[in-house]
Amino acid sequence: MSTETPGPAHAELLGVSKRFGGVQALSDIALRIDHGKIHALVGENGAGKSTLGKILAGVHRPDRGELTVNGSAVDYRSARDALADGITIIAQEPTLVPDRPVLENVFLGVESNVAGVVERRQLARRYRSLVDSTGIELPPQRLARTLRVADQQKVEILRAIARDARLIVMDEPTSALTRDEAERLFELVRRLRDNGTTIVYVSHFLAEVLELAETVTVLRDGRVVRTSLAARETPELLVTAMLGRTLGLAFPEKKPPPADAPVALSVRNLSRPPVVNDVSFEIRAGEIVGLAGLIGSGRTEVARAIFAADKSVSSAIDVAGKRLQARSPRDAIRHGVVMVPEDRKGQGLLMLRSIVENVTLPHLHDVSKGGVMEPQAETRRAGDLIKRLDVRTKSGRSRVDTLSGGNQQKVLFAKWMFRRPNVFIADEPTRGVDVGAKRAIYELICSLAAEGIGVLMISSEHEEVLGLAHRVLVMRNGRIVAEFTQETMSEDAVLHAAFATHQKLDEEVFDGDA
Repeated sequence: MSTETPGPAHAELLGVSKRFGGVQALSDIALRIDHGKIHALVGENGAGKSTLGKILAGVHRPDRGELTVNGSAVDYRSARDALADGITIIAQEPTLVPDRPVLENVFLGVESNVAGVVERRQLARRYRSLVDSTGIELPPQRLARTLRVADQQKVEILRAIARDARLIVMDEPTSALTRDEAERLFELVRRLRDNGTTIVYVSHFLAEVLELAETVTVLRDGRVVRTSLAARETPELLVTAMLGRTLGLAFPEKKPPPADAPVALSVRNLSRPPVVNDVSFEIRAGEIVGLAGLIGSGRTEVARAIFAADKSVSSAIDVAGKRLQARSPRDAIRHGVVMVPEDRKGQGLLMLRSIVENVTLPHLHDVSKGGVMEPQAETRRAGDLIKRLDVRTKSGRSRVDTLSGGNQQKVLFAKWMFRRPNVFIADEPTRGVDVGAKRAIYELICSLAAEGIGVLMISSEHEEVLGLAHRVLVMRNGRIVAEFTQETMSEDAVLHAAFATHQKLDEEVFDGDA
């Protein structure tokens, strides 16, 4: 169903195609984006959404076809060319200068200056005005590399708005935000639209897309499947169009661990002030425990302390009944504790190395003899996991950065399934992956539990935690403030605990230790 309106489009792609090496990313794309609208792009990882957005923003040039802006053909050779026409992009992965402060990153390239000298007071005033108008508050002098992923995303949003862009491509802007933060972003997006800004909105969250956008375009295998009014779509219809088949949106069936299952992980009095304070819990073999709470509540810090990526001040951690005295992740891995981090590109994978190398990196002694690598053994062992996890690639020797987000995440899982762990920690395991890959990761997590592995899962998507976990622990201000079993957990209860809007619940569950 076409949603075209009279008059020139803000941007239009006519027969646009783009290839990267042997991969055809886009094929003969015809798409119209109207002024002052929120136009969503949905599709599986690898469907071409991000590539299309980057062509609009001048990051990529099409191999064939034409891009027009306000009725005139353009040939952008860089993002700066597109910015001159008022078009910019908020990329899915933050592109900040890590050793420069927030203030400088926001105004990079559009600084106030006199005779080439930056007017810092004027910049500070502009920043304060920007914060007031958007409600996005970040310390202006904080170095970008010290920010959480969610806060880096906020800097990207401020930077786009600071450039007074009239068409903004937002690629997965809420992937690292809590629900409350996402709602504030939606208000900002609507305000931008009401002021005449055009938004091209790329997201895997289908309910979010239908709530926000007027128009939705579905991409599959680099082609446009259809463009329709968002009001006429449902999540189920979009999934069918994206995948070319129906797919149940439900979570895999929960299979609780045996009542007499041994304790896989015992954490007592874990503290890392000020972010973690006196945290204690257990996970049984075959149990999935969800760690819920707002970003900044201490969830990731707990996981990193258990994995020995960060040093705790005090703790008593037992793995499979044996005391874990780990000084580094290497020690934790040796004792059967593994972790999929929330930032897969910065902390989990070597993006310029092959899939096989990433899978075998922590296990080199298993694929070597006398200190010499055995390439055949390495390829065989990694290949078995690549096949088992259905990593979509032409070869195990392909570089990880050529894979879609969902397939990169599967490589991370493969790395930690090389040798059976006792405890599997998954921090935001489905961030930035499409609905099809999400279901595959859900099944992976459930299969780990079915093998008797204790799973600690952290997710900002409460529906995800409730759908997978046998028990849910809620953190707030560095403490566990509530615990819910299968019989007592609900999204409403988890949110009340996370936001401290139901003090009686905390008192009942933890005797006021909130």
